[in-house]
Amino acid sequence: MKQHLFILSFLVSLFAYSQSNTSLLDHYKEYYNQMRTQGDVQGVINALTHLNILSPNQARKDTLAVLYMNEGKHIQALNTIGIDRNENDSDMAVEVKAMSLQVLNQIERSVEHYEELYRRKPSPLVAYELADMKIQLDDLLGATKHITFGIANSKSDVMRTFYESQNQYQVPMKAAFMYLKGLVRFKENKSLNIDSAIEIMDEALAIAPNFNLALISKDALLSQKTIQ
Repeated sequence: MKQHLFILSFLVSLFAYSQSNTSLLDHYKEYYNQMRTQGDVQGVINALTHLNILSPNQARKDTLAVLYMNEGKHIQALNTIGIDRNENDSDMAVEVKAMSLQVLNQIERSVEHYEELYRRKPSPLVAYELADMKIQLDDLLGATKHITFGIANSKSDVMRTFYESQNQYQVPMKAAFMYLKGLVRFKENKSLNIDSAIEIMDEALAIAPNFNLALISKDALLSQKTIQ
């Protein structure tokens, strides 16, 4: 008799927990939808966090990581989905890992994820980031491969945004790749390639006269030439 009572009590408790869990899920789903309606990003983050605790879901984790990244919380984004390369990751998760690690200056680890993005769907935008970081890592051959792809596949209406000046600005992707090509040329031989690197910077500036970073680089190369 006592055993039957124990089993009955356990089943009642389990049913009550299930009902409570379902009620909480429904509550936070409604809360999530309301926060989205109000445009409350922190509220959406809170709702997704509770939903992931109550009912773990990889798609929700990926969405949560994107929200953290968009809010500039890159460590929190990576803590949500991890930093290791995983072929089963969604494109969204791979992009979050690549971009967040890049912002945190973890260049080598960032390259791994950008390479995965590029493997899945090559694009000039991803190629630019890979080329830029590979120049920083002195992988000039790797950078050149992506620059060649980028110049060949850049459309005139696709732009790259730059932030080094007081006001951000955009230039056509082809100009951006020409700028990187100039950097590679100079790094290949800093003594002999200054003139050819300047010529390439001029090509970039001919496409985008507002390209401040290319102008700064050209001036630095001219200064270097004067010193020599």
